[in-house]
Parts: sequence; C-alpha cells; structure tokens
Amino acid sequence: MSDKVFYRNLRKSYKMVARAKGVYLYDKEGKRYLDGCGGNTVVNVGYGVEEIIEAIYSQMKETSFAHTSRFTSQVQEALAEKIIQLSPKGMARVYFLSGGSEATEAALKMARQFHLETGNPQKYKIVSRWQSYHGNTIGALSMGGRSFRRRNYVPLLLDFPHIVPSYCYRCPLHKEYGTCGIECAHELERVIKQEGPEYISAFISEPIGGSSLAGVYPPIEYYKIVREICDRYQVLMIMDEVMTGFGRTGRNFGIDHWGVIPDMIAVGKGMTSGYVPGGGLIVHEKVVNALLKGSGMFVHGHTFVGNPLTCAAALAVQTYIEKHDLVKQSERGGELLLKKLNETLDNGIVGDIRGKGLFIGVEFVKDRKTKEPLDREKKFADTFGDLAFEKGLHILTGFGNVDGVSGDHILIAPPYIISEKEMDELVAILKETVNELEQRL
Repeated sequence: MSDKVFYRNLRKSYKMVARAKGVYLYDKEGKRYLDGCGGNTVVNVGYGVEEIIEAIYSQMKETSFAHTSRFTSQVQEALAEKIIQLSPKGMARVYFLSGGSEATEAALKMARQFHLETGNPQKYKIVSRWQSYHGNTIGALSMGGRSFRRRNYVPLLLDFPHIVPSYCYRCPLHKEYGTCGIECAHELERVIKQEGPEYISAFISEPIGGSSLAGVYPPIEYYKIVREICDRYQVLMIMDEVMTGFGRTGRNFGIDHWGVIPDMIAVGKGMTSGYVPGGGLIVHEKVVNALLKGSGMFVHGHTFVGNPLTCAAALAVQTYIEKHDLVKQSERGGELLLKKLNETLDNGIVGDIRGKGLFIGVEFVKDRKTKEPLDREKKFADTFGDLAFEKGLHILTGFGNVDGVSGDHILIAPPYIISEKEMDELVAILKETVNELEQRL
C-alpha cells in the first residue's frame, strides 16, 4: 500500500486487486473473492465482458471526450433512446452525468428551476425520508437521511424536512399493515402542510431501501398515495434509482413494481456496470416542456456531462442486459437466492430477510421476538463484513437502520449472471459467518 494514497480509512489495510472475471475478484496473492454485492450494487453484468470492453476501446479510438457546450455524439443520442425505451411512460429525456450524487444533485436543481419557470418561485425544499441515502455532495447529503453520513457536516447542510421511512418490519409509527391506513405515506402530506406547500419543491425516495435500509420496500399502496399527494400540492416526485435501476430488482426500474410514474429518476452505478463512472437524470415530459416553454435551458453542468466514453460503456452494458435477458434473470435469481437464504439463515440473530430481485437485505437482531437490535458498540455489521471477506466473500454492510444509530444489516446484490452454484457458495459463507458470530455473542 502506498502512503501517498488518501484511502477511505487511513488506518485500514487494503488488499491489492489484481484482476476480476465474472462474479469474482482476485488479489495480488491469488486469493479469490466472490462479489456478493456487485462492488456496491454497481457491477450488474459481471467483470471482464469482452464486448463491453471492445465497445469502450472502439469509442476511445474515435474520441474519448467532446464538451457538450458545442458537441453531441451519436453514442449519447443512442443511449438516451435506449434508456427512454426502458423507462416508465412519459419519461422524455436523459441528462448524462458522472455518478449518482451528481444525478440527485441535478434533480434537486432541476426541481427548483421547474418551479421558477412555472410561476412558483418560493418552492425550494425537498422532502425525503430518514434512513435514506442520496449521495455525498452537500445538496444530496441534505436530502439524505442517514445520520452517520450527515453528522460531521450538519452546519453545511440545507434545512430540508424528513419523514419516517415505510418500514413494516419495525414500523416507526407503531402500526401494523392491514390496519395502518399506510400512515407512513400520509406522513408526507402532514409535513408538506406543516412546512407550507408553497415552499415544497419535491419529494425524493429510493423505491427500495439500499445501503441504509437494505432491501426494505413499502406496501403496494404506498407510492400511489405519494404520487397523489405530490400532484395535490404541485410537488415533483423524484425516484433515486442509483442502486435499483437497470434491472437490479427484477424490473427495469424499482418503481415499476408499483406502477407509478415519477417526474424524475436519478441513475448511476449499474448504468455502466462499473466499467467507467457514469450516472444520469431521466426527466418526464412535464418537466422538459416547462423548460422548453420557459428559458429553454437547464442552468447547470459538469465537465463530463454526456461524455462519449461513459455513454459508449453504458450503451454496451444496456445492450448486453437486453441481449441476455438479464432483467428477467435478476428476477428469477433473486427469487431463488431469497429462498436459499430463508432456508439456510435460520439463526436466532437473523431478524428479517427481504428484498426484490437480486437486491436483498438481511437484518440482524439481539432477540427475534422483540426485534431488539444488537448493541451498536459491538459493531456487528462491521465485524460481519470483515469476517466474510476473510472467508472469500465481499458483502455490503450497514448500520443505523432502526433509528439512525442502532441496527445492523447486510445488503446482498451480486451480478445478475451469478449461477446457482455461486449462490450456494455465497450462502454457505454467509451461514458460516453468522454461526461464528452468533457463538461469539
């Protein structure tokens, strides 16, 4: 390890990655690691796909950069066409960026400009949910509800309101599904009224909880209610699909499970499957038309907006997904993996296993009956991730799902190409890790 690199953790030792292929990474010593979380829900199609590499190389031979203040590119326009075909009805254009945080930040600014151009200049606040994550830039972090990520930067954050998450396993409103009236969705209307509808610009949420809630998803009625509330108060509905987009949940987009059409969809990660950095904002015709009738431009931009190399990689990835029917494979694989996990992880500290497609969370508890979380000072999830990694499994871990502090979970999101044999290897390592840590507790 170099002492010139500013690593994420300056006190941690990192393995030197040597190569990757399929669902595996290999370190310099030759040890193999099953990627049980697709890097970080990024590597959807697996490592080392030759036709994607060739598409990137071919684009590099033409041009790797062309600034969008003067140029467009054929590959950018082809990718936009492809993504709109995949998107919910009414989505009209795509603004290409370098990653997920840029995408949610662009959504914040586009929502603001939409209201400026439609005669509602006071609207600027974004409502989001606690135990959510929307990126690390200041605007994105202001929208997010992950306490650990926010804590150091609170003085810099915008004063945006948050509502409770839809979390049936441990409902923050102490209700039970079936008799709850989906109160967690109606919480949005309460907050809009309390803050003043004239100030609320948009509502943003992940369709299914990612790194902060690990596979938690709301009842079927939830997003229909949210959509109706947003329409009632002229509030835009933004879906953060940076983790869930492009087939991760067994649908093109996570929101497709609810049959609701948002006003904007932020994407990243799996759009390029990690072959190059990439992200984007998919925008509904309602928003596009407002800008077309008004100023005609989005007052925003980055150096790498619409980068041809990014677009070439993303187009190759999406073409590969379509060619090999990998969205359907994600759905089928997710059903099989969920079944295997439920059959195998029958341990006292496993409280809940949930998710859609190959986007599955496992929540750990001290007591199954009471759902009491493990003591945070034990850092269970951190230890779990380290131990699983020693055993040859890379998995995404998290904490704070209960109240921003307590609660430990893992997120399982392997590449869509994972075979049943590889699933069995993944589940076996998880079981071994759970058993070993349960004995320590």
